[in-house]
Amino acid sequence: MSLTKIFLVVLVCTFVFVVIIFWDKIKIKEANIKIENNISQNNMTNAPKDFIRRPQVAGQFYPQDPEVLKEEIKNFLSKEKPIEYRGEIIALILPHAGYQFSGLVAAAGFRNLIKEDIETVILIGNSHHQYFKGVSIYPRGYFETPLGKIEIDSDLAEELMKQDPDITFMESAHLNEHSLEVQLPFLQMVLKNFKIVPILFGNNDDDYYKILSDAILKTVKGKNVLIIASSDLSHYPSYKDANYADKKTIDSILTGDFKKLEDTINNLKEEQIPNALTFACAEDAIKTTMMVARGLGANEIKLLKYANSGDVYSDRSQVVGYAAIGFFAPRRGNLLNKKEKEILLDIAKKSVEGFLLDGKIPSFDVKEEMLNKNLGAFVTLKKDGSLRGCIGTFSPASEPLYKVVSQMALSAAFKDPRFYPVKKEELKEIQYEISVLSELKGVNDFRKINLGRDGVEIVLDGRSRVFLPQVATENNLGLEEFLELLCEEKLGLDKTCYKDPGAKIYTFTAQVF
Repeated sequence: MSLTKIFLVVLVCTFVFVVIIFWDKIKIKEANIKIENNISQNNMTNAPKDFIRRPQVAGQFYPQDPEVLKEEIKNFLSKEKPIEYRGEIIALILPHAGYQFSGLVAAAGFRNLIKEDIETVILIGNSHHQYFKGVSIYPRGYFETPLGKIEIDSDLAEELMKQDPDITFMESAHLNEHSLEVQLPFLQMVLKNFKIVPILFGNNDDDYYKILSDAILKTVKGKNVLIIASSDLSHYPSYKDANYADKKTIDSILTGDFKKLEDTINNLKEEQIPNALTFACAEDAIKTTMMVARGLGANEIKLLKYANSGDVYSDRSQVVGYAAIGFFAPRRGNLLNKKEKEILLDIAKKSVEGFLLDGKIPSFDVKEEMLNKNLGAFVTLKKDGSLRGCIGTFSPASEPLYKVVSQMALSAAFKDPRFYPVKKEELKEIQYEISVLSELKGVNDFRKINLGRDGVEIVLDGRSRVFLPQVATENNLGLEEFLELLCEEKLGLDKTCYKDPGAKIYTFTAQVF
């Protein structure tokens, strides 16, 4: 073969080789684009609206029988006392082992949520079953436990996902994950009418915790949310080494500085403690929670309880560490804090007693900014557990909140047409309840009412009447029963009046205390 022919053959082969390489690159690029588009679509539109994630570790990490589960959690909670703290609890770090190992430690955190009014719990963990890029949020549907279903806060979930392309929806990451699931039965026992946002890190080494913390801070300020980081501490060192390592980790968390936590864990790794595989299995979740808590004004961090599996199991050669840590801020969202609630309850009581005993309405000098906002409120009087009067007005009110509470307390005591005026001899038996209201929002479908969370006003034929949110829960009413009662007993109309085309339905939320 001549040199010319050899040259041509080589040239053709080279050309074919280059074409194949470029063709493969084009196909890979197209495939990547397709995958990215599928993920992007999966983020929102393809997430099933009514999907129910069934419990995966019931019968393993916690009892499957609902009654046994309730009793076990009640037993854990009864052994832990709520701690004294200033302000409001805004975040927790809690363990996620089997209840027989970490249940008491978890209870030390959950015990402080009893009687708290929290709308949404953001649950953050690191995936134990699947590695993937970024962060996965389950945006819609429900998570189920033996105690029932918990709705996902789809509005907040989707708002978070819009903040960054690395915050996506990967359904497979959530299906078998236990770390978020084990928190749910405890939440169902201590909270009412709450939603969740389940979030998992894909265990990637990039700084996705910074992306997630920024996204959370942009979307939750002013909202009534609680953050929970689900993480155990050291895995499999000896009992003595676990106590040593976990104390260092906990102390770094208590500083509130996530960089100190990073440095501490890196230093512990360098010590090469025998059998220690990790010192926090959800380090990303913890760092996110620390950053969010700081951004929400946390000024107090407390260790609520520490133990490891060696404290409840005879084998101390290899253990896992557990801690419950609380983060506290002057207020949660735009809610009143404990001091402000106490001031308003005192104003309601003194207004009624002052008018009845002294014949005049007391004046109050209130400096607190929140109590000087023009918010509406209802004041409810009860005697022996039964209603004794209830009058209120909606937001925005024409006067500061503290004055509204004084006026509504007097109206409930002396002007509610359903009852005779309160008498002096009744004063010692009267209990006061205040509901501070949000502004009214119109709804075009009664099925969108969040029963137990929303109060409702119905306007029809020149009449309007209201049920506060607690009416449904206190009387164990379903949605249609709740609306029928409002139509029939309050409006004096047909019980199906809420379905009338001319009916206008408004909802509102209330902070009740």
